[in-house]
Amino acid sequence: MQHINENQSIVLFDGVCNLCNSAVAFIIKRDKKKIFKLSPLQSSFSKELNQQFHFKQPLLNSIVLIENNKVYDKSTAALRVVKKLSGPIKLLYIFIIIPPFIRDAVYSVIAKNRYRWFGKKSCEITDF
Repeated sequence: MQHINENQSIVLFDGVCNLCNSAVAFIIKRDKKKIFKLSPLQSSFSKELNQQFHFKQPLLNSIVLIENNKVYDKSTAALRVVKKLSGPIKLLYIFIIIPPFIRDAVYSVIAKNRYRWFGKKSCEITDF
């Protein structure tokens, strides 16, 4: 398994989703402290992490964030990521006060329709 620095966070994403790949590009541009390691959910690295952390299923319908040996998914993962980015985007973290069942319901609608609304493409990021 790859060595992960204690100060780094791992973001796993759907590597064939245009929306997800755009979000990854957004993260890379605003991750000034190089906190995040990024890997597609379809990668062998993600499969190794799944064996270690036993992710909830269905895995491909969510962004996954691993920090301090804790796994976050859906809206909580997304909000925890934006909190660490540079710029005013981190202000979106205020939405964490909305109960997760509401945030995740909205997240799930977008996730369910992401291919239809945004399309698919090949992932440009491979295992790190």
